[in-house]
Amino acid sequence: MDKGLHFTLCVVTTVLLLRESSQAGEEKDPEVLAAPKLDSRRTGEGLPTLTVTTILEDPYVMVRGAELEGYCMELLAALAGMLRFQYRVKVVGDGQYGAVTAGGNWSGMIGEILRREADIAVAPLTVTSAREEVVSFTTPFLQTGIGILLRKDSTSQDMSFFHFLSPFSKETWTALLFAYLLTCFCLFLVARLSPCEWNEPKNEENHFTFLNSLWFGAGALALQGATPRPQALSVRVIAVVWWLFTLALLAAYIANFTALLGSGSEQLPIQTFEDLVKQRNLEFGTLEGSSTFYYFKNSKNPIHQMIYEYMEKRREHVLVKTYQEAVQRVMDSNYAFIGESISQDLAAARHCNLIRAPEVIGARGFGIATTQASPWTKPLSIAVLKLREAGDLDYLRNKWWESSCLRQSRDRWGPLEPPALGGLFLTLGIGLALGVLAALAELSSSSRRAAAHAK
Repeated sequence: MDKGLHFTLCVVTTVLLLRESSQAGEEKDPEVLAAPKLDSRRTGEGLPTLTVTTILEDPYVMVRGAELEGYCMELLAALAGMLRFQYRVKVVGDGQYGAVTAGGNWSGMIGEILRREADIAVAPLTVTSAREEVVSFTTPFLQTGIGILLRKDSTSQDMSFFHFLSPFSKETWTALLFAYLLTCFCLFLVARLSPCEWNEPKNEENHFTFLNSLWFGAGALALQGATPRPQALSVRVIAVVWWLFTLALLAAYIANFTALLGSGSEQLPIQTFEDLVKQRNLEFGTLEGSSTFYYFKNSKNPIHQMIYEYMEKRREHVLVKTYQEAVQRVMDSNYAFIGESISQDLAAARHCNLIRAPEVIGARGFGIATTQASPWTKPLSIAVLKLREAGDLDYLRNKWWESSCLRQSRDRWGPLEPPALGGLFLTLGIGLALGVLAALAELSSSSRRAAAHAK
């Protein structure tokens, strides 16, 4: 009996020790994350509850039914799982990110943080020096900059009728023509000087006349053999060098022409902010009260100052209230939107007729805002760094920025439009017409000679 009781006590003690060890392991390893879901509100008892302010912007925070979802919601769920806190999400009342009003107060999410209406702000909130003076920011969870969002048909240039000449510049074509004429003249001159090219000295006949030399050089450009055949070593050396030159030239032309046809469009005429200022066809603006607007206001760059003065003079017409309004205006009118490049990449991925200009300025990041004395700032920064190191932030970026332009690859390699090769067909038509006219001229000349001989 004593042995049975002793065995029972040992089993109970072992079970209790294993249970305590499991609970201690869970407390020491809070970074074990489940799949972040919006409806996971961390309702565990005894956990602190944070009030989170955010703003509706696709794909960061979106309304789906009665719930919120998006990049920031999944990020928030992951952070709550790592730091073990509950949260309550509220959308910012005035729909603003945060800027100083005329009365000296802060609006938007920054204002709610300062008024203690929210503990943290998880949103695409840009870290700026002015905001950093009144609130604290964590390590940025997304890197971005300032770009230009355009509509493709509002920026694309009309395709030239002589599109087939586009692979080379005007200077290259001019140099090619000069090289062709110089080479043909050298062939003609060397053939005249070399005695090996005089097959019939008594008749003083040389097959490399200047016209025949031009024909020989043109045949090499087309990778076709052409008579006369060179006999002298000097003429053959010039011919071989010309053949090598034309071979490399044709390879470069074919490669560039293939790339142009594959791209499906000419190079964008608006590549930089300087190009945007110089043009007169598009209006441009940004979000009212955004960090982008104040970036141009405070910049000492002359181009940036011109952009700010333009937007300030026409602020009632070119400044927009929301990001969705900006995208819709770009799609519906001749308007270019200046804003966060990462948000513009999303718009270009969702709307296949939009494109972002190559230049990006003002590198910056999106951070989580807290009060300056908040004990959550450093833990949140460390958690963001751990999510980045684990690849979770890249996963969320790829998930929510996935392109819906499924036909993009088909459009890229689709059938060529007539204007792309129209000039080539025109050149062929002109050549055929010249050939017919030359034949008529030769026939007329022959008829006149025959008539003169027969009197």
